[in-house]
Amino acid sequence: MAGIGLLLMAVACFAFIDTLTKQVTLTIPILMVVWVRYSIQAILTTAYIFPKLDKSVLSTHFLRIHLVCDLLMLMCTLLAIVSLKHLPVGEFSAIVMTSPLVVTLLAQRLLGEHVSVKRVMLVIGGFIGVLLIVRPGSDAFSVYMFFQMVLVVLNAAFQLLTSKLSQTEKSMTIHFYSVWTGALLTSFLLFWGWTTITQPLIWFELLLIGAVGAIGHFCLIVAFQKTEVVVLMPYMYAQIGFAMLGGWLMFNHIPDR
Repeated sequence: MAGIGLLLMAVACFAFIDTLTKQVTLTIPILMVVWVRYSIQAILTTAYIFPKLDKSVLSTHFLRIHLVCDLLMLMCTLLAIVSLKHLPVGEFSAIVMTSPLVVTLLAQRLLGEHVSVKRVMLVIGGFIGVLLIVRPGSDAFSVYMFFQMVLVVLNAAFQLLTSKLSQTEKSMTIHFYSVWTGALLTSFLLFWGWTTITQPLIWFELLLIGAVGAIGHFCLIVAFQKTEVVVLMPYMYAQIGFAMLGGWLMFNHIPDR
């Protein structure tokens, strides 16, 4: 139950970030949003971790796996923001939520976890819900959704690797490497994506995205430590509900019948 509760907190944070990111990218470049998000997460994470763990947080035997996992997360972030510029938040989240189906089906083979028929049916039920929202072939279906097909594959790989790392690595170590890898990589690319921001509200929103992102990713990592990934996957669909709520409140995107 603790793992499920933490996962619900994480997906609520992610839906909030998606909603706010969609609004911010209307006025500033995507790359700058990603850079601020990772930089704020890195600073907050370091300020929280080092007084407790010192340099022991850097100790790992799987540095290469960390870097691959972190690169996947960065690519997912970039693809997500590009997609959000052209899709309602609810529809965006619905497509991304096909990831639990992929993760559940691969968890038994790659992680050795038991996947019961009941769990498979739960995930398939959620996937049917996704199809009802997206409706391939209808007017609701957009060419920009193909960006998200790549995102789904990368997101599934990221979740599987994170779950694998969580079995042996400290949650703080995983989180530390993920945010600093993203912050450093986007800093090199920022030369092509910088713009001057004069509005205090935009800076506040960017800082809020980074802070909530740090909380969400930390909750996700701890959830994977406390509970098997196949148990958590059906609850990932709660993000669609949070996203629909955010899209309604911020952009007046109301689902049709």
